[in-house]
Amino acid sequence: MGRGRVQLKRIENKINRQVTFSKRRSGLLKKAHEISVLCDAEVALIVFSTKGKLFEYSTDSCMEKILERYERYSYAERRLIANDNQSNGNWSLEHAKLKARVEVLQKNHRHFMGEDLDSLALKELQNIEQQLDSALKQIRARKNQLMHESISELQKKDKALQEQNNMLAKKIKEKEKAQAQNPPSEQQQEYSHGVSPLLLPQPFPSLAMTTRDKDVAANYDRSAALLPPWMLGHHLGD
Repeated sequence: MGRGRVQLKRIENKINRQVTFSKRRSGLLKKAHEISVLCDAEVALIVFSTKGKLFEYSTDSCMEKILERYERYSYAERRLIANDNQSNGNWSLEHAKLKARVEVLQKNHRHFMGEDLDSLALKELQNIEQQLDSALKQIRARKNQLMHESISELQKKDKALQEQNNMLAKKIKEKEKAQAQNPPSEQQQEYSHGVSPLLLPQPFPSLAMTTRDKDVAANYDRSAALLPPWMLGHHLGD
């Protein structure tokens, strides 16, 4: 049969308690040494017996260094915990302050919007009215400033356009003056008036009468002299 589970409680028998202490102490020191070697850990073990006898173990016999390191770590940890507690208290206080401020701001906003005014006294209403008047004055002043700046900007643009227009007019006058000093030739003038020399009217060829034409005309005159007037008028009508 296996060993039963040992119940963890104080051993009443003094002798058994001393024997158990001696065995467990040896095993504990052995485990401390093993963990320091296997895991390359710094270990410090301090044990006081019932009679006040000291048993200790430290890695490489550096108990003082390990204890000093423990003190520094313990002090830093205590400071950190204290700061966390203080910080939590400060954050709680700050949260309460901010919450109250938000409520006040929301209440003032409703008052400025003309809401929840029934609970206000005459003096409080007058104070709100003064604040609104002051805000309106500042708003109007800012609006006027922006309008003046806009007008000034438009005036600058207008002046720049006028200067550009004057410059263009000056260039046109200079060009006209240069053209007046150097008049175009006759051929250029004809082209400028839209008349081409090829389109000018050409003289008609001379209509000189041949000898045959003269004879035909003479015979016609003689025939006309021999005809009576009424036939002559008919002939002419034909």
